[in-house]
Amino acid sequence: MTLAPTGRGGRLGSPLSLRSGPTLPNRMLKSALSEGLAESGGAPGTRLANLYRRWGGGGYGLLITGNVMVDHRHLSEPGQVIVEDDRHLAALARWAEIYHERGGPIWVQLNHPGRQANQRTGRHRPVAPSAIAARVPGAARPRALTDQEIREIVTRFGGAAAVVEAAGFDGVQIHGAHGYLVTQFLSPASNRRDDAWGGDPERRRAFVVEILRTIRANVGPGFSVGIKLNSADFQRGGFTEEESREVVRALIAEGIDLIEISGGSYEAPAMMGVLAESTRAREAYFLDYARTVRDIAGQVPIAVTGGFRTRTAMEQALAAQDCDIVGIGRPACITPDAPRALLERGQERLDAPDIRVGARGLLGRLTDLRPVDSALNLLWHADQLHRMAAGLDPDPARPWWRTLSSVIRTGPSALRPKRS
Repeated sequence: MTLAPTGRGGRLGSPLSLRSGPTLPNRMLKSALSEGLAESGGAPGTRLANLYRRWGGGGYGLLITGNVMVDHRHLSEPGQVIVEDDRHLAALARWAEIYHERGGPIWVQLNHPGRQANQRTGRHRPVAPSAIAARVPGAARPRALTDQEIREIVTRFGGAAAVVEAAGFDGVQIHGAHGYLVTQFLSPASNRRDDAWGGDPERRRAFVVEILRTIRANVGPGFSVGIKLNSADFQRGGFTEEESREVVRALIAEGIDLIEISGGSYEAPAMMGVLAESTRAREAYFLDYARTVRDIAGQVPIAVTGGFRTRTAMEQALAAQDCDIVGIGRPACITPDAPRALLERGQERLDAPDIRVGARGLLGRLTDLRPVDSALNLLWHADQLHRMAAGLDPDPARPWWRTLSSVIRTGPSALRPKRS
């Protein structure tokens, strides 16, 4: 893909057209972050409006919401927006309108957690392609979905997309990463089926292909559809980069508009920065994989999210055509107008503190602190979103122990990873 000429803001500030028609004003993507700010019943309300009004003035080329669930019986955490029908249409329309008052395109990330559903949010047993529990503490053994149930979930994605299009959003992103249901179908470690939905790579990817087809059948031609896709799940016997590239080929053939690359799951949390130090130092965790799908993708833009912090690294990735869009997550919790900071104010680096548990000498002798640090990082950044939702500014100096206090209040389940 040929990049637009370098102008104000460099390549990072150049526009990008999607095959569905819309043009993104720049190459900065606010990647999905789980907010947990919905009202009772799953409707977006005042708190989400406050947060998205703040992001709306940030200058993002594209913003993707936190994961919106397509089934109220299966949520990955409390406080998630739910779209099963048009009962929340007015509230959804207000959400889109609030962002559009100052911002550009906004997409809704659609998701089903599958076996990663949080049973504290409902009384239903988690479901999955096969009855195989995730290898994380406290994970329940899911029930294997029937063929009819799988087809119903596919229909739910299409119906939810139609509702958010009617509400005024510009597109949707299918969540196909981080161990959620689409990923569970793609991975041979979690999909042991031997029917139309599993048994070989082609049948394992049938679920996501059918979701894309159903969404396309339910929305208009100018409505964008993207996916967040794992490069791999970083588990022995799991979803590999080779299989991921074949998924990219299939989705390109079906008319996908944008592919955002991520990786890992909560069994192997690469998306949380649990990677080799040399990889972290390069900033973009999944850029090596993105290079291998650039030619496969053709004119379809590739976004890479995970690790980018400096404008220099972002510009280098774009100049090398390793990716077409730079995604940021945690920095948007601290600098809500991150694109303006880089492109207009000349800031070189975006802050995203690496939060770690204190008293490491003592606690480190009792337990492995790495998973605790990862979860604490997510909770600390989620606290920043809740501050903005309350009309406050982010607090980069917030001490780690104030976030850890939520674990004391709610119990160890607060440390269960949550990420869009």
